[in-house]
Amino acid sequence: MATFYSEESANRRNSIFLLIIVILFLAVFGFVIGYSIGYGSGQEVAFGVGALVIAVVIGSISGVFSYFGGDKLVLASSHAHEVTAEQAPQLFNVVTEMSLAAGIPMPRVYIIDDPSPNAFATGRDPKHSSIAVTTGLLQKMNREELQGVLGHEMSHIRNYDIRFTLLVGVMVGSIALLAGFFLRYTFWFGGGRRGNNRDSGGGGLAIVLLLVGLVMAALSYFFGALVQMAVSRQREYLADASSVELTRNPSGLESALAKLASDRESLHSVNGATQHLYIVNPLKKLGGGSALFSTHPPIVDRINRLRALTGEAPIDPATARQLSGME
Repeated sequence: MATFYSEESANRRNSIFLLIIVILFLAVFGFVIGYSIGYGSGQEVAFGVGALVIAVVIGSISGVFSYFGGDKLVLASSHAHEVTAEQAPQLFNVVTEMSLAAGIPMPRVYIIDDPSPNAFATGRDPKHSSIAVTTGLLQKMNREELQGVLGHEMSHIRNYDIRFTLLVGVMVGSIALLAGFFLRYTFWFGGGRRGNNRDSGGGGLAIVLLLVGLVMAALSYFFGALVQMAVSRQREYLADASSVELTRNPSGLESALAKLASDRESLHSVNGATQHLYIVNPLKKLGGGSALFSTHPPIVDRINRLRALTGEAPIDPATARQLSGME
């Protein structure tokens, strides 16, 4: 039988594996671009290494700015406002319970005035973290379900998910920068040096390198989006398992996920840049979207994993079809 410890271990391994894939793709792509640009100069390897270093440096600089100020931007764009214990006593009570269970400092608490039930956590580490919930979540969840949701978000903080996703985001951003640079360079300067190499008999390899670079540039956007989605899905599974560890009550989160899937309200203050932060994807309710590119795993799968932790059978096919149709 699966346990939340085995779920955590499996998802940590999968997430690290995905990060390694991103780094390898970045390294190969950077080298191909640099080598292609420097082909015929006698310093092709140096060009390849230089392109990779430049991309990593630029990505690191953008990552530093995001690391220290990204949470404020996310909260502002979500129209979240900070509240006190006097303004939201039950919410503060449950957040305090979950922070004590997780053994981390009390995060700052925000509320989003929106009837759609949802929640997210943000911040660079447990000492600098925040949890935001919608008014719809507070109105539509009972205390047990609220514990499950906040346990999930507290797990994101405890597991350093925000830091991890930022790291992957920086890597993917670096790939996008390389792709954009290479496509522009090829458009404006692609014919010069390669034309000279063609005359000296080196045109064949130059054309191959150019084609490889163009294919990787085209695939990089698809690859980057796919990895971001996969990483986000893995962290959601991990946070679900960790929430059970904190609450010792799988049924609370299971019931909350079913309610979240069934609710038809659309979250207004969300966009493609913040959708992956929420406990369920708020954009799915706006219509369609391929499961391949979803930032969240199917709710039916998440519920069945929770049921497996206690040895319960999966939800019946009729309920599964109903929940799947509502996502």
